[in-house]
Amino acid sequence: MQNFLNLINLFIIFLILTCLKASSQPYKTLVAPLKKDTKTSLFTIILNFHERYVIDLSAPFSWQHCPLNNYPSVPCFSTECFQAQYLPSPSCSLTDTTSENPCVCTVTPLNPITKTCALAKLTSKNFTVHSTNGANPTAKITSNATYLSCAPSSLFRSFPRGVLGMASLSRAPLALPSQFSNQILGVTRKFAICLPSTSLANGVVFFGDGPYNLYPPTNFDASSLLSYTPLLINPKSADYFLGIKALSISGSSIPMSPYEGVKISTIAPYTTLRTDIYEHFLKIFTKAMNGIPHVKTIKPFGTCYNASVIGSSRVGLHVPQIDLEFDNGKNWTIYGANSMKQVGGDVACFAFIDGGKTPEHTVVIGSFQMEDNLLLFDLDQSRMGFSSSLLFERMSCGNFNFTTNV
Repeated sequence: MQNFLNLINLFIIFLILTCLKASSQPYKTLVAPLKKDTKTSLFTIILNFHERYVIDLSAPFSWQHCPLNNYPSVPCFSTECFQAQYLPSPSCSLTDTTSENPCVCTVTPLNPITKTCALAKLTSKNFTVHSTNGANPTAKITSNATYLSCAPSSLFRSFPRGVLGMASLSRAPLALPSQFSNQILGVTRKFAICLPSTSLANGVVFFGDGPYNLYPPTNFDASSLLSYTPLLINPKSADYFLGIKALSISGSSIPMSPYEGVKISTIAPYTTLRTDIYEHFLKIFTKAMNGIPHVKTIKPFGTCYNASVIGSSRVGLHVPQIDLEFDNGKNWTIYGANSMKQVGGDVACFAFIDGGKTPEHTVVIGSFQMEDNLLLFDLDQSRMGFSSSLLFERMSCGNFNFTTNV
């Protein structure tokens, strides 16, 4: 009898140890492909293996087309409804639905390009993504009951063809980084994006701690390339802002207010600057490019050059480097691959845009400046990591091979 009890105790201990081992190896990193649409300059994430969603770093929640209207509804007094409504679109008013029976949550999905919005219902669905951790590196992980909004077909104007909706990567509670982070999946509230510079190769988004291995099978964690700067918090916005004290070109600086905040956007194709800053910035760059012949300017750019006269290097055309100088002493350096847009033949244009005299944000960092850079958004520590151009390391955002790694 005693031997039987000992065997039972050993079996219980074995089960406990097995559970502890399993809990100590959570699926810490989820990965999904990013694709570039050259016609719109927008980037889409692929979820559920074939569904494409335009990514946005600002939206309070994700949304999709619901043609069959058979998705579950969300009560209007639920926590998720309040989270979806705490940042309503200023151009779209919510209607009072509290008198309806049953009371269903109404939200206002917004097209960030056309600035149009619509009234729609909050709903939920399951998202399946890949994991690169655990005993099975090709595991498929499902996030159940992920909240998002339905949206009418009118909100898809200016979007790439074939997309199902928009995926929010903001710091809002219903954005994907927050919804994918839970105790069951073991994913932390951080994500890294690597935007591809071409439509011929996929970029990648990582949700969680990493490792961020962009160049398998080397097992090189690209987070070792990152420098960090704090994220500024605006309680009235789900955007990511950085405090930049100066913009500089070859050592000539334009002072900025580090408390004003520079917005980061995957919707804006190029970095925009308020007119007075842009004109000063362009003047410094033009002076630094002395001797390089200009060619006819192509909109929306302010100046273009004969690219055949400019030498090239591993990080693009050999032009003066641009630095975003942060208040903590770190610099995000932008080289020719991210400062000069080649628009055909021998024409290369300065890829910074006049944002107008009274823009909503003084500076908005656009997606072209992020291509082939690894950016890590750490929501819990409120900081952003940045690599500058990966081309220096003979890597790019298109190196991650989803065929063999997920």
